[in-house]
Amino acid sequence: MKVAVVGATGLVGTKMLQVLAERNFPVTELIPVASEKSIGKEVEFKGTKYKVVGFEEALAAKPAIAIFSAGGGTSLNLAPKFAEAGITVIDNSSAWRMDPTKKLVVPEVNANVLTASDKIIANPNCSTIQMVVVLKPLHDKYKIKRVVVSTYQSVTGTGVKAVEQLMNERKGIEGEMAYKYPIDLNAIPQIDVFLENGYTKEEMKMTLETVKIIGDANVKVTATTVRIPVMGGHSESVNIEFENDFDLAEVREILSKAPGIVVQDDIANFVYPMPLTAHEKDETFVGRIRRDESQPNTLNCWIVSDNLRKGAATNAIQIAEYLLEKGLV
Repeated sequence: MKVAVVGATGLVGTKMLQVLAERNFPVTELIPVASEKSIGKEVEFKGTKYKVVGFEEALAAKPAIAIFSAGGGTSLNLAPKFAEAGITVIDNSSAWRMDPTKKLVVPEVNANVLTASDKIIANPNCSTIQMVVVLKPLHDKYKIKRVVVSTYQSVTGTGVKAVEQLMNERKGIEGEMAYKYPIDLNAIPQIDVFLENGYTKEEMKMTLETVKIIGDANVKVTATTVRIPVMGGHSESVNIEFENDFDLAEVREILSKAPGIVVQDDIANFVYPMPLTAHEKDETFVGRIRRDESQPNTLNCWIVSDNLRKGAATNAIQIAEYLLEKGLV
């Protein structure tokens, strides 16, 4: 199977190549794609070096699947061209997520919506992915009314420049700033641009994407997203109000049996999810599971996942695996 990775030299694109290799996705020919400035550079995949090509060359090669991680503008421009050529596009940008004609997919939650005619499939926002993996099995059992989420997000979600800014600040080196303010020893309560309603674009992504993926317009979501000086994963404090009451032991059992989730919830032994231990893992980790004592039918929990893996690369490749397994590509 020919597979193109568009944006292969970026932080997420590099992680996609790593995850494709680790999960032994049946790639017969890899086509790494990037912008003009990167054409001719080499990337490594399973011990072999591949030359980066441009978009036209990749299109002419007719891959079966093209996994995009090259930004919204590139996706809006190029994804339809790939789709028209019969290539299935799995897009990691925000370009197609809220398009009502496109599916927004987290395989553990709603892969069953996919059909052979879906030629552009949207990969959700990283912070949304890890949250809905936990929300869906609980929604199925207790019916969610409202979610209040605060995120604590890794600098890797911004990209290489942000990682460099953090490392430079730790070493006392002046360098290019990815953020308006220093990130080391700081917390920046802004991820993406501010919108007219006072929320950031990231916060509204979490609100709108969650409802679309779960497929229930009655679920209300409000979010505050914060960038903190960590690497390895995004963390989320999530407060979930249900229509029906729950038993904590049953909640833990439901989550422990749900696909893609690891329950780390043993406070007696100080076991709970952290970015440090979620780093380079594909699962979503949940802990600090407790009843909200301020109102009925409400649960608090703490969710952590590696944002470059489950939050981006792994989720996209899991979509490709599902398409292959079901004969949809």
